[in-house]
Amino acid sequence: MHVYLPIAELSVNVFLLLGMGAGVGVLSGLFGVGGGFLMTPLLIFIGVPPAVAVGSEANQLVATSITGVLAHWRRKSVDFKMGSVLLVGGVIGSTGGVFLFKALQKLGQIDLVISLCYVVFLGIIGLLMFSESMRSMLKQKRGVARRGKLHKHTWVHGLPFKMRFHKSRLYVSALLPLFVGTLVGVLAAIMGVGGGFIMVPAMIYLIGMPTSVVAGTSLFQILFVVANVTFLQAWQNQTVDILLALLLLVGSVLGVQVGIRLGAKLPSEQFRVLLAVLVLLTCGKLAFDLVATPGNPFSLALGGGH
Repeated sequence: MHVYLPIAELSVNVFLLLGMGAGVGVLSGLFGVGGGFLMTPLLIFIGVPPAVAVGSEANQLVATSITGVLAHWRRKSVDFKMGSVLLVGGVIGSTGGVFLFKALQKLGQIDLVISLCYVVFLGIIGLLMFSESMRSMLKQKRGVARRGKLHKHTWVHGLPFKMRFHKSRLYVSALLPLFVGTLVGVLAAIMGVGGGFIMVPAMIYLIGMPTSVVAGTSLFQILFVVANVTFLQAWQNQTVDILLALLLLVGSVLGVQVGIRLGAKLPSEQFRVLLAVLVLLTCGKLAFDLVATPGNPFSLALGGGH
């Protein structure tokens, strides 16, 4: 069964979109990431224009994040104070990012910039995730039981404006989460992502938060940042396809609950390896599409069948 997407100007199978939403929702609940870093490229692969994929995916992430935050809140695994500092940076970054998006759109370069951002970030994150997960699995096989510190004290921990975050048992500079939140906000606007694939590692290894509160706090910040991006994208750039977002939303709301339950029962190392492989494959496909010769190279340049 197909449905016509008015903003994307494309006819797509309904069950394909529901399945994509459910799959990304599972990843969101399992790893505490928004899932947009995979959903946006998948939408591009099925023919959705990159600018519409970014705007619509940000809208879909709102619902995914709400259900995820509520589930983690019931488990008391959200640091709201840390999340609020991250959120301030996120709102600043996402607002500036949407206006940058509009400027690139006027120049006709937004599709290229979106694809290049995904190739760079997915390549880096995929390689880091894969190497870290493999090291963790090798340590388990060798019976290495002793665990080191999640983070080392460096110059960043000597920054001013320190705050005490009781839930995370930390006393660090507010500038650190503020910077992380701002960076993630820019990515949310340009790439249509929640930014969890950047934020989660930064929260663990840079800020030093315990893993028990990372996923819930990440989703709390993502919720409000993507809501801001959705509003501004719809208002400034008219790139939000509500029908597309709703179909993805239905699948993702169900998927995120499954992901949260799986995360509490199944070993995470193997799942991180699979996620890393999936990220690298997506990166490779995007990179190939950037350099491959199109099947009909003149279809965009010449209209009317000439």
